[in-house]
Amino acid sequence: MPPVIKPSDNQLNLADIDAVKVIGKGSGGIVQLVRHKWTGQFFALKVIQVNVLESVRRQIARELKINQCSQCPFLVVCYQCFYDNGAISIVLEYMDGGSLADLLKKVRTIPEPHLAAICKQVLQGLIYLHHEKHIIHRDLKPSNILINHRGEVKISDFGVSVILTKSSGQRDTFIGTYNYMSPERISGGNHGYISDIWSLGLVMLECATGQFPYPPADNFFELLQAVVEQPSPCPPPDRFSQEFCSFVSACLQKNPNDRQSAGALLKHPFLSMYDSQNVDLGAYLTNAGSPLATF
Repeated sequence: MPPVIKPSDNQLNLADIDAVKVIGKGSGGIVQLVRHKWTGQFFALKVIQVNVLESVRRQIARELKINQCSQCPFLVVCYQCFYDNGAISIVLEYMDGGSLADLLKKVRTIPEPHLAAICKQVLQGLIYLHHEKHIIHRDLKPSNILINHRGEVKISDFGVSVILTKSSGQRDTFIGTYNYMSPERISGGNHGYISDIWSLGLVMLECATGQFPYPPADNFFELLQAVVEQPSPCPPPDRFSQEFCSFVSACLQKNPNDRQSAGALLKHPFLSMYDSQNVDLGAYLTNAGSPLATF
């Protein structure tokens, strides 16, 4: 059996992988579960159609590879990026539990102790992105937070939106999901790393309550009005701990100057209050959801 392929090897070739099945679809393209012919390794292959010149596609592929290279255990590993047959193909680490969005379809809500364990890992990923890579994610949402049966939680698609936007000139196609945008972003103002913290607050609130914190909007302007003009959403205090309510409030401050950084939030009491329970996140994720593929 050939040795396992590592991200630093640059050995992957699209001709050497077989498609197993489609495991995700988004506005930018599809994600397939693929298997390497020689090692038997599974990967996730994200294929993005970008309607720009071939030279620009090649530049996007190069930038994505550089951007996604990391040694952080809280970010999905990128193995290779290709420009192939008119599309950008990104070979990624396969997370067999899917995303938080997939999990929520099965369990509807996630209990606080497991949310705290999930949130710790997401925050450590954000700390690395913000302070080591100097990247704003810009599209943090349940479908971009991936999980596996070992209890690992990893951020995916970091920096993809800004590279595609910058390279292709398509201002509104890849700038992220409007629903999770911070007030300063959705109103077109300047924004920084702290805009990701607002998105994290909405994700945690959605995972806890089982529904997106804002009512359905018929169009972008209705959502903008709700986010900018209405009070920030908060968990029902009779259903959740004071610590969780405090954590969400710290994330969902409408003034970005009042929002806490990822590093500060990692010290929040909510994240340590269940430590004595020895929460087994791997067992929960394995039992609560069903892996997308088991062989």
